[in-house]
Amino acid sequence: MIPDKQFLIDTANMKMPFGKYKGTYLIEIPEYYIVWYKNKGFPKGKLGTMLELVYELKLNGLEDILRKIRQVS
Repeated sequence: MIPDKQFLIDTANMKMPFGKYKGTYLIEIPEYYIVWYKNKGFPKGKLGTMLELVYELKLNGLEDILRKIRQVS
């Protein structure tokens, strides 16, 4: 994980760029889809790192962190 404030802000404001949930904020994508990505393998690059962060937040019940960041940014 990248302990970077800007990365958290970027993740909070990032929308899925393709697929079934195109245009949906990453944190709003259903958990089953994020788990599917976890099992399949997250994409390479920044999007994959963001999805991995979203997975960890959802797994630990902390998804409201990104929702609150999105509200203030």
